[in-house]
This record gives sequence, structure tokens and C-alpha cells, in this order.
Amino acid sequence: MAEKRDYYEVLGVSRGATEDEIKKAYRRLAKQYHPDVNEDKETAAEKFKEASEAYSVLSDPHKRRQYDAFGHAAFGAGGAGFGGFEDFMGGFGDIFESFFGGARPSRRNGPVRGADLRMDITVTFEEAAFGVSREIQVNRETACPECAGTGSKPGTEPKRCSSCGGTGQIRQQRSTLFGSFVSAADCPDCGGSGQVIKDPCRECGGRGTVKRAQKIKVNIPAGIDDSQVLTLRGEGNAGLRGGSSGDLKIYIHVAPHKYFVREGYDLYLEMPVSFVEAALGAELSIPTLDGHIKYRIPEGTQTGTVIRLKDEGVRHIGSDRKGSLFVKVVVEVPKKLSEKQKDILREFEKASGGKTDFFRKAKA
Repeated sequence: MAEKRDYYEVLGVSRGATEDEIKKAYRRLAKQYHPDVNEDKETAAEKFKEASEAYSVLSDPHKRRQYDAFGHAAFGAGGAGFGGFEDFMGGFGDIFESFFGGARPSRRNGPVRGADLRMDITVTFEEAAFGVSREIQVNRETACPECAGTGSKPGTEPKRCSSCGGTGQIRQQRSTLFGSFVSAADCPDCGGSGQVIKDPCRECGGRGTVKRAQKIKVNIPAGIDDSQVLTLRGEGNAGLRGGSSGDLKIYIHVAPHKYFVREGYDLYLEMPVSFVEAALGAELSIPTLDGHIKYRIPEGTQTGTVIRLKDEGVRHIGSDRKGSLFVKVVVEVPKKLSEKQKDILREFEKASGGKTDFFRKAKA
């Protein structure tokens, strides 16, 4: 009799391997040597049995401690005390289901939800801020009015598929060296629905739905922002066999504004002022979403000064709260001056000492 190989060697892991490493190694070998996927079934069966025996010991903490201490002698002449493949399968059926399709295929003869639809809408900056109603046209699948969604010619109804008995599945049993395996697949005659339409509806061709263009009113809420999505429940394609309709997802695109920049619910604006207005102070007419407001800047206002106007931003969705409007003052320097204007500025410079405050302070 051939000498039994070390279990760690069989699985290809080290003696310090973790439980997860041992499980992964076994899953890989089980998939590689399963008799159903190998031409040399006899050799594959031996390899498969050897890997399963090693895993039955190393995956059990108590058995693994015994094996680490005494080797194969810990289990006597019977080796690992391997109680047969059928018993082993009972403990690790989840592994084999993931490998060999043991999981039951989903049935398709029940209600099926309709598919979701997507539409893109572009709105102006103001429409996004204040909200707007739009009427849109959607091309979607609706229940066929001729057959009421059954797919069958009026006066008839679908028949139970004789090939699968109405289950929608064809099951096959295969015998191997280690027992019987049952696999299931969608019935080719009914496509998994369990029903066969003998007399299809002339309007929909047996599909149960027809494509129609329909108009829908969309209320876009105040405060919506670019790239946000509105979901209209039940406005997508119709379902099958009594299934619910899908949703219509509307992706919002907001056109940029000429002056304002939006960040969240706040607005940002650059406000140009003249040199004289900044130096002497002035009353400005600042644009907002609701019109212009008056605001007086003090004498000596510097370029880059930011003014915050509360509640002049965008309304929060579903709320009366508003963001703020941040106004950045930008002092404009004239590019072309008359000789008279230049003389006045020279006199101003002379009266100011000919230096800026920075250099006067630095000298002091």
C-alpha cells in the first residue's frame, strides 16, 4: 500500500496556514479534480478523495491538533476516519454548490418587474434654483391593450409547457463515483417561463407589451443641482406576468449662469468697482436671483474683499432655508487715461507722499 501523503502537502499549504488559507486551497483542488470535469475520471477521483480527506482533518481544529502531534497515526488504520463521501458532502454542501451549479436556478414563470428607463433634462440656472414643471415624452413598454399583457390572442390563454410541466426548468441527474448530482437549467421550449403561447397576440407578437410614446409631467423641485437624479416610481417599462413597472430616472443638467457660480446652496459673484468707488466708498447695486439689492461699501475697500449676503443663495430642497451669496469686490484699474486724469493722479500721489502704506510702514 502506498504511503499516505502529508495532509499539508496534499493541500499545498504550510503548517502555519490559517483556516481561510486551508479552505481556499481545498476549494481550488476540489474544482480542479472533480470527476465530472476530468476525462481521466479514475485519477481525478483519487486526487479528489485525497484532498477531501486532508481538508476534513485540517479544517477541524481538534483533529488538526491531533494530526500535528501524531500525524496519520492519530487516526489509526482507518486514516482520517473518513466516513464516506456522502457524509462529507452533508457537511460541505455549500462549497460544492458554488463550484458545480448546485444552487437552484431562479424561476422565471412568476411576475417580472419592468426595466428602469433613463432620461436627461437640461434646465436653466434659474429653473434649478426656483423649480420648474416640464412635460416630457417617454417611449416605454406598456401592457398590450389587445391582450391585457398576456401575450396570447384575445379569447385564448397561455398553456402549461409540457416539456417541463410548468416549472420552467429541466432537471438532469448524473451518476458519478461519489454519488448522484442533479443540475437544473431553463426549459428550452418555454424559455423558463413554464408557459407556451400557442396563439400569440397579433398586436404584441406574444411579448405582452408594446412600445408607446407617452407624455409625463415632471415637477423639478426648487434647489436641485447639476447631476442630481429624480426618480419617478412606476414610470418605466411595464412588468411581465403581473410584475410591477420599472422606474423612470431623470438626470438633471443645469446650464451655467453668466455671473453666478454655485457651490451647494451658496452662490459666488465677482463685483467690479472703480478705483474711486473703492477709495471713497459707494452704494452698489448687487444682482441676486431675486433682483438687485443696494449695498454700501465703506471708504478704502480693498480688492478681494468678500461680502456675505445671507439668505440670498439657493433654496434648500424641500425647505424654506436658503444659502448665502458671497460677493467678491474686484477693483478695476483704468487702462486708458486722459492727460488731465494723469495729472490728477500725479497730484494724488504727491499728496500721499509718493509711497504706499506698505513702504511707509517698512521705513518706520
